[in-house]
Amino acid sequence: MFAESKAFSGFSSDDIPATRRFYEETLGILVSEEHGMLTLHLAGGRDTLVYPKPNHVPAEYTTLNFPVADIEAAVRELAGKGVVFDKGPDIDDLGIHRGQGPLIAWFKDPAGNVLSVIQES
Repeated sequence: MFAESKAFSGFSSDDIPATRRFYEETLGILVSEEHGMLTLHLAGGRDTLVYPKPNHVPAEYTTLNFPVADIEAAVRELAGKGVVFDKGPDIDDLGIHRGQGPLIAWFKDPAGNVLSVIQES
């Protein structure tokens, strides 16, 4: 039934203007807006919807993963723009998790949704 449907994902924000600025200015993503909702135009045609929700609760899981060729360079660039990375076990001073699995660094958008940069294989 849905095999040919061009499905897309979405998540909410309680501050659409701040969210738009973050994705456009900090992350450098093309963003459009229609009916008070944002569309993040991601590489590969994977558009993602961000919709306003007054009683928004941030996702407790990673909503978007951004694969990068050089995670250390990406983390340093984002940190230079004021992005704060998660701290915790197996996370180095840059904010990169170096435990089991791929190198990954988690951070949050203005609405508190979890994002990551992840080292491409």
